[in-house]
Amino acid sequence: MSKRFTLKTLAALGAVALGTALMSTGVHAQQKLKWAHVYETSEAYHTESVWAAEEIKKRSNGKFDIQVFPASTLGKETDINQGLTLGTVDMIISGPSFAARTYPRFGIAYYPFIFRDGDHLIAYSKSPVFQEMVKEFREKTGIQVTAYTYYGARHTTAQKPFTNCAGMKGIKIRVPDVPAYRATPESCGANPTPIAFAEVYLALQNGTVEAQENPLTTIEAKKFFEVQKAIMLTGHIVDGLTTQIAPHVWNKLNDAEKKLFTDVTQEAAVRATAKIKAREAELVDEFKKKGLQIVQVDRKSFQDAVLKNKPLTSMGFTQSDFDKIQAAK
Repeated sequence: MSKRFTLKTLAALGAVALGTALMSTGVHAQQKLKWAHVYETSEAYHTESVWAAEEIKKRSNGKFDIQVFPASTLGKETDINQGLTLGTVDMIISGPSFAARTYPRFGIAYYPFIFRDGDHLIAYSKSPVFQEMVKEFREKTGIQVTAYTYYGARHTTAQKPFTNCAGMKGIKIRVPDVPAYRATPESCGANPTPIAFAEVYLALQNGTVEAQENPLTTIEAKKFFEVQKAIMLTGHIVDGLTTQIAPHVWNKLNDAEKKLFTDVTQEAAVRATAKIKAREAELVDEFKKKGLQIVQVDRKSFQDAVLKNKPLTSMGFTQSDFDKIQAAK
């Protein structure tokens, strides 16, 4: 009896130990994560985030179950950025301008005319200077940036067309509440007005502001073309979005899982970037067909005004970072 009891006891203990081991390796423990952003479900940032969430679940054998929350459903962009630290969200897609509030060096990517085009921005995202920034940002905040997606060249829409910097004078224009976004309109004598992204359409519709600036794909997705009459191809900022993972998630991942999240989010960024570039190329003609006036502007007049009125160092950026970004290929 004693021998049988001992064998049964050992078997039971072994089963418990095996179960504990399985749980510790994540075989049975599924981790639910919230991935938030402020973009519409029709946009590539969302569709490719959903693809990435499914891909991470598949490649992790179901360990990570990620739900993507679009269109500010978990808060405005400021809220979801704060949520990474507060623990209310686990992953986000967001412009690094918001991260720059904590880590100002990121903000140089928004200095007007710093990037030649979308390819230059992607080259910067793979450069040593950006990787250095990512490391410093993680050391300061615990947040890990895993991918960079092309957002588009930002152009200006308004009720009345203009062709140069002087034409912006006095216009009340919505911009994100970030100094680098305000730099171009302020340099040209406009009146930049920060308004939450989700509220821009209504602000344009009711005349709270006369103008706004965003990439063509965003002008389409947010239907700003319905409440504006002209699109000025200012291209003053070539914009991008970063995929960020909260410290309470990143720090618990093992090396293989960190590589998984990085690889998949970078694949999603490549997919989204390709879609956005393709759509941008189509939209000028489509907006013309909708009756909007498309205006080619004197871009040098904007660039000269920024260099004169908002020089790089006045905004807290360094010539060294600028030069390294210009050299990225």
